[in-house]
Amino acid sequence: MRLPGTRYQEHGWEQVRKLLGHCSLQAFRQIEMHHVLEPEQHAALLDAYTDAVAASLRVHARRARGEAEGNSYGESVYELSLGLLYELQAQTSYWSAFVAAMASEYARSGAFWHDAAAEGVLRKKVNDMYATLRDKVDADNYIVATGRECSPNKIYTYRMLDTAYREIADLFTAWEQNAAQVGAILGRPLAGTPIEVRQMKSIGGCKAEWIIRWSESQEQFGGSPGPLHTKSKRFASLKNSPERIAELLAEIGDYEELSANMDSAEDWQGEAGEAAAWLEDYWRVLGESEQAEASGPPHDDDRILAAPPSDDDDPDYTQADIQHPADLPDEAESAIEQARAGELSLPLRYLELARAAQDAGSWTIRMMRDESLPIRLAVYHKLLGASDDTYPDAWLDPATGELPSLQKLAALDQISMPTLRKRRNEAIARLQAAGAR
Repeated sequence: MRLPGTRYQEHGWEQVRKLLGHCSLQAFRQIEMHHVLEPEQHAALLDAYTDAVAASLRVHARRARGEAEGNSYGESVYELSLGLLYELQAQTSYWSAFVAAMASEYARSGAFWHDAAAEGVLRKKVNDMYATLRDKVDADNYIVATGRECSPNKIYTYRMLDTAYREIADLFTAWEQNAAQVGAILGRPLAGTPIEVRQMKSIGGCKAEWIIRWSESQEQFGGSPGPLHTKSKRFASLKNSPERIAELLAEIGDYEELSANMDSAEDWQGEAGEAAAWLEDYWRVLGESEQAEASGPPHDDDRILAAPPSDDDDPDYTQADIQHPADLPDEAESAIEQARAGELSLPLRYLELARAAQDAGSWTIRMMRDESLPIRLAVYHKLLGASDDTYPDAWLDPATGELPSLQKLAALDQISMPTLRKRRNEAIARLQAAGAR
């Protein structure tokens, strides 16, 4: 999503978030973390943290992730990460909120920052700090660029609407597999290809009524209420204000159209897409080293933890053992898969590379060896969410930095959404039953 003055709302944010999280974990090993319990030491601790993270970021400045495109204005992930780190020095209330959260966790768990298994908790608190700071920085820059009032909550609203539009676009793309929900969004039963599928080319062509109906339909078709229909009051007034939604959508669409025209003004900018595609392949080649940098999974209550080896476990499992026969396509099937991925705006070799990125030693993957890859990813989508630092880059949709939407996973598996959800839930039930034994 592009808005005037903003720098952190585009596709590169996920890599910025991961890089800052990784470097923060390294910094926590070098500084005196017990000072979070001493308010008089918080300023000095922030200085020490900033110095340590900046040094770690500089190490990554010439590596694949650091050099990656962070936004459409030519700033790298390293540059954006370093800029946000120094914003923390200028807006210390976000650091104060972070150390307060650390102190609260200490009251429950003791000096948890010494426990390697607690890295997920640390990363979550760092993510929260930088996510809220990001929206404040972008809101301030939006005000400077436009002269109009803006708050971090308004930036959040813009992003919610942009995400909703992309979900609707995915549903429209795979409308045959999602005919019931597409009909609910359009407000009529479908009779053939809906013309709106061809007409909606950008967020500017998305209607406010579709956003509202999409949110309303999410509980029935997605399993949980949409953002306009939760118990939270954040968007309570927005669902009754289609004219306000239309205004916000139009603003996003107008600026994206304007900035896209500016992108094409110079020949060299036309190469950005090719460079990003090349770099994405490069990251995948370096997948093993990237995984080595990633932290262990956070210890949430609903996570399925790796089971300890038992007499029933076969120590000679290989990558081939965990793959369903349908996961080993011949050349013709591979061509079909690539065409299917292309239709969904995913990398052509998405399925092939995503399979290769699976951890053959994972208990969860071995337990799901009879499921197709899209079903396995749908399980992770349900249990861990669309975005998690433990996911290999090859699993992610480059457009969002997250797992593909359930609609895309269903289309990749050539099944309907109800069938995908049924098979996903069955797989989760088997995992839970096996973990209980």
